[in-house]
Amino acid sequence: MIVGKADCGLQYAIFRSGRAVGYCSLSIKCGTRDENGYPSGIAHFTEHTIFRGTTHKSASAINSYLEKGGGDINAYTTKEEIVLHATVLKEDITKAISMLIDLAACPTFPEDEIETEKGVVLDEIYSYKDSPADEVYDKFEELLFAGHPLERPILGTSKSVGKITSKDLKLFVSERFTPSKMALAIVADIDEKKLEQSALKIIDKFFGKELIINELPTIKYFLPKAEKFEKTLDKRNHEANAVIGSIAPSLYDGRKRISTILLSNILGGPASNSLLNSILREKKGWVYNVESSYTQYSDTGIFAISLGCERSNIEKCCKAIEKILLKLTENTLSETKLKAAKKQLIGQLSISADNGETTCLSMGKSLLAYEKIISDRIEKDLINSITAAELQTLSQDIFNPEHLSRLIYL
Repeated sequence: MIVGKADCGLQYAIFRSGRAVGYCSLSIKCGTRDENGYPSGIAHFTEHTIFRGTTHKSASAINSYLEKGGGDINAYTTKEEIVLHATVLKEDITKAISMLIDLAACPTFPEDEIETEKGVVLDEIYSYKDSPADEVYDKFEELLFAGHPLERPILGTSKSVGKITSKDLKLFVSERFTPSKMALAIVADIDEKKLEQSALKIIDKFFGKELIINELPTIKYFLPKAEKFEKTLDKRNHEANAVIGSIAPSLYDGRKRISTILLSNILGGPASNSLLNSILREKKGWVYNVESSYTQYSDTGIFAISLGCERSNIEKCCKAIEKILLKLTENTLSETKLKAAKKQLIGQLSISADNGETTCLSMGKSLLAYEKIISDRIEKDLINSITAAELQTLSQDIFNPEHLSRLIYL
């Protein structure tokens, strides 16, 4: 693997795979939390409208540029990132890299295209509201991070999206889409040195060879003051949806971050033997679905248990969850159970890493966060070094009843 930085400040990582398919991604350190002074949802709307034309290509040309070779290009927005990514045959990887850089460096945001895209985004907002499981989580996060930039919804609102103009988008991109806040990740079966030379030529073409530094002051992240809440809202839904959770370690909390990943997998990971699944779904049959999630941000994190069930089962489920969490705080896992949990998580991560697109996106995120790629070996060693006592202490902190908040949609 080659990891480096172009003269303009853009970071890159290149990994040679044994696949006929190539993957590349451009991660930009600019998300929903960076919208201060702009209409809510502009980061996500930028991600949508960036495909509506550049100084070099029209919207139709962008759509067909990679598709002609069977390739695909897509994007997504988070609270802290906008990510553009493409999947192509390996011989078309330089075309894909050029396309991603062009989109980020030279978008034009035509007024007529913006109005068209507003309809698409508004449909997304309305359809999202038809999904109680998604809406309740967003509302939970909004309440948990009240008064903090992380409270902002990624999609924005129908009112705020309607206010966005071409001028807003151009200014937003000019201020926040600087090379020093970008990371290019490439996974393809091509000689890494040769691919590095090609990528650097493309980067220099669009950004030049001089270091470009964002004129805006560096954002200083600060820890949100989360206050516990318990709310029940009657949405008159067929099923009940709930989220129970609290603040968790941040992206930079080292061992605690890895410990929280392991704890989340033990409690409500995708396997049927996770504690929540085995009791609430397999044994009791009370829930349609139940899971735990751990989302990491630059200054904090969120640990959440999400579930959907019959309205008549919601209190039983909440009480059962309280008992499960209490056990994790009062008792340490046996060595046998801890060893099995570590093996299961490492297995899941290894299988996930066998997917080229997942590897590519993970590389980009690692570059943006740490300015390096954290190897699978290091992550596995960290997981194996976690002790039962560490997990218990972490549980006592995250699952402290004084910290846990709850939101129920009925």
